[in-house]
Amino acid sequence: MVDLKQRIDKHKETIINLRRALHKIPETAFTEEKTSAFVAEQLEKLGLQVTSGIARYGVVGLMPLGSQGKTVLLRADMDALPIQEETGLPFASVHEGAMHACGHDGHMAMGLGAALVMNELRESLTGQVKFLFQPAEEGPGGARPMIDEGVMENPHVDYSVGAHLWPALPAGSIGIKAGRLMAAMNRFDLKIIGKGGHGAMPHLCVDPIDVGVQVVNALQRVVSRQMNPVNPSVLTVGSFHGGTTFNIIPDTAVLCGTARTFDREVWQSWPERMERIIRGVCEAMGASYELELLAGYPPTINDAEVAALACRAAAQIVGEENVREPEVTMGGEDMSFYLEKSKGCFVFLGVGRPGGFPLHNSRFDYSEDVLLAGVELHCRMIMDLLASRI
Repeated sequence: MVDLKQRIDKHKETIINLRRALHKIPETAFTEEKTSAFVAEQLEKLGLQVTSGIARYGVVGLMPLGSQGKTVLLRADMDALPIQEETGLPFASVHEGAMHACGHDGHMAMGLGAALVMNELRESLTGQVKFLFQPAEEGPGGARPMIDEGVMENPHVDYSVGAHLWPALPAGSIGIKAGRLMAAMNRFDLKIIGKGGHGAMPHLCVDPIDVGVQVVNALQRVVSRQMNPVNPSVLTVGSFHGGTTFNIIPDTAVLCGTARTFDREVWQSWPERMERIIRGVCEAMGASYELELLAGYPPTINDAEVAALACRAAAQIVGEENVREPEVTMGGEDMSFYLEKSKGCFVFLGVGRPGGFPLHNSRFDYSEDVLLAGVELHCRMIMDLLASRI
């Protein structure tokens, strides 16, 4: 492993060019046709056993390493966001209204870079590596359908690892945390049905906007009054639309939002809690409703032993002083589904810098040097897990 860094440096230009090529062709959830084809072509060049079309656009490249042993899955997400890019980069998105504003271009480049380097080392290793490229992480989620189509078997996956570029950590640092890292999340869409009429005659109407306001206030009290305050939870109504002009009470109002927690039992209880409150408010105020609850992702929970292994690997790359325990985040990640099926760890690669922009921003960008550290971390973790007995 002494020459691992030199091997990666040798491929620096290739890894950066992979990122830039992928950055130019962003595709949103479950439309990743060009991206999937690009990734599959790169894996096929390495002679991997490539399977495409999993959960529409998912790709897996299997690398057998000479004899039976452990199987490590390295996951990278492929989808972009529906954002118009404003970075001004020479390799900016050529797809109108789509952008890799969450770093998935880097995740793919690191995954392909790790496959490139591991392929050069395959004669010295035993076991198998699955390089998995997943659609639709940003929603509705590509992990679960890929798992349903068998990616955790044939061969059975023992360990799952992945990484996310993370502006909340400074560039040159790596964030690793055992246990809870990211929250479970749900989405809800609510239509409140009232009775429209003249704004000057509310007594002849059932105002769905007023009902919606009461629903929002009641839902907020679930967190403040029904949840254990030492276990973080949040409920956000992110959209509320009703009416068309100043003097008309509309027939309907439409709300949508998200509920998040680190507690799996609380996560599973959200549908019943919300239904009870919405039903009660609407009945009390003479309205009806249509509610669609979409189960999102479970909490992302890292295995303690794999996290410790990741910390040791990261220290060889950035030094112990730059391996940090990140704050937990209420953001959700469907990496959680793989971690429910196997031991594993999801890590954060710091890309924060003065004047930088956050994830999901139209001007988000990062130093491409982090890609080399990410490739090295992936390779070290894969090799250590293949040799481990944890």
